[in-house]
Amino acid sequence: MRVLPGLTRGNLLRESASGVTLLAIAVPLNIGYAQIAGLPPTAGLYSLVLPMVAFALLASSRQLVVSPDAAAAALVASSLGGLAAAGSDDYLTMALAQALIGGVLFLVCAVLKLGFLANFLSEPILVGFVGGLALDILVSQIAKMLGVSIDSGAEFVTKIGQLVTGLGTTNPWSLALAVGSVVVLVAGRRLARQVPWALVVLVLATVVTVAASLEDDGVGVLGPVQAGAPVLTWPSLSWGQWGALVPSAVALTLVAMAEGLLVSRSYGQKRGYSTSPNRDLAAFGVANLASGLTGGFTIGSSTSRTAAVDQLGSRTQLPSIVAAVGTLLLLIFGTGLLADIPSPAIGAIVTIAILPLLGFRELAALWRVRPFEFWVGAVCFLGALLLGPITGIVLAFVLSLINLAMRASRPPVDLLSSSDLPNGSLLPLSPGEFLTAPGVVVVRFAAPLFFANASVFDDAIRKAVAGGQPLGLRHLVLDCEAMTDIDVTGAAAFRETAAWLREQRVTLHFSRVRPDFAAVLHDFGLGAGVEVFGTNRQALEALARRG
Repeated sequence: MRVLPGLTRGNLLRESASGVTLLAIAVPLNIGYAQIAGLPPTAGLYSLVLPMVAFALLASSRQLVVSPDAAAAALVASSLGGLAAAGSDDYLTMALAQALIGGVLFLVCAVLKLGFLANFLSEPILVGFVGGLALDILVSQIAKMLGVSIDSGAEFVTKIGQLVTGLGTTNPWSLALAVGSVVVLVAGRRLARQVPWALVVLVLATVVTVAASLEDDGVGVLGPVQAGAPVLTWPSLSWGQWGALVPSAVALTLVAMAEGLLVSRSYGQKRGYSTSPNRDLAAFGVANLASGLTGGFTIGSSTSRTAAVDQLGSRTQLPSIVAAVGTLLLLIFGTGLLADIPSPAIGAIVTIAILPLLGFRELAALWRVRPFEFWVGAVCFLGALLLGPITGIVLAFVLSLINLAMRASRPPVDLLSSSDLPNGSLLPLSPGEFLTAPGVVVVRFAAPLFFANASVFDDAIRKAVAGGQPLGLRHLVLDCEAMTDIDVTGAAAFRETAAWLREQRVTLHFSRVRPDFAAVLHDFGLGAGVEVFGTNRQALEALARRG
């Protein structure tokens, strides 16, 4: 078995070149995301070294790129802002601890095979939640592009107020650099998407800043970046401080889990290889432990970078390893090149990167096809934006459960006509006839029977009997193919309905009972004395012969 599945001599050069491009994309973005999180640039760069290598060697996905992303950076900033001052040693220590807690949570989820939890964050919820975080980030980046000073750790409304009141202090040179950077990024992508335009912008903007001494005119620059490879460290915190970080670590884990498993599965299906959700969760866990132990912060999946290397033709994890080695060399030998990078250029790069995350197009599409899911996404958007990401993620889960309960409480209930049955029609129905066959009606309840839909089941059976009795109804066949389970409340409702059928002199029969559902019926004592048919056709043939 190859260490990197899919890697051959034939694609080695292409995969290596893709890694160089990934390096050029990742370095400026990770510096920007570290600043969003309130951390030094090295925190973003350290997250590209050992964590990327660990994930590349352990994950089942051949293409998923891991890294801190915009949503994770915003979550880190908002969750740590009330616990320590951004930029302080305590703040950095808490960010490392947060990544370690997240790593443990990922590993626990992998061991317990809890990858299915990611399914509770549906696409509308992810679109709304990430969109709210992206808009909050956008305000901070606009301020950076204008050279306006705002408190990046403040609430969204406060930051908007600070930005508006500070417009009079806009630095024209910062604005000019930002506009030029945006033009190059947007135009460049249209002309040649495979060129690492973020790196081109950083180089050009830095050259202009140094040549024109724009720092003397008030243009902010990145400043000195600590040189050297990442070293092992352990965050020294009290038990209370560790405990205070758990809720935010849970939120970060859930968001990274949902997005990461979704992207991993989609690229595996698209490119024809299998993925293992729980193995990927374990890889995320090890990557986060590696990040927390080497000075980085929380690791998640990067949809944009995964898409970028996919477009370059990469089908292995080699680009991540090449990018990690390149970042290590930059940290050891090239940090002096980073000190004069202008902040407006970084703001422009991050702004262009997060604009697709706002989700306005996706929300508009939801409004057209599923208004309820649009409102779910909109509530998550506003919750993450105005109430904070932790409250937003809790709200997202509550909405998911409400949405799930609403759907499950109103399952499809069908009265089957002869044309609905497999293998053709047995007894043709005349227009308006209620029964499937003389004296027989077939009812299909397409859901597990539980407390939320027990009354729907009872109502459906009573309506079927009421409609069929004037036509001589004697038998009711319950098609159980879609019924997979019954809870205690559902079992009680089933007994009451069966008793009512006996009072109406209607005989209950089962058809297409799944083996696991038959065991559940037996456990509740619901199948005693009820005749079971393998198919609806068999039921109709037998009951028609009885007359």
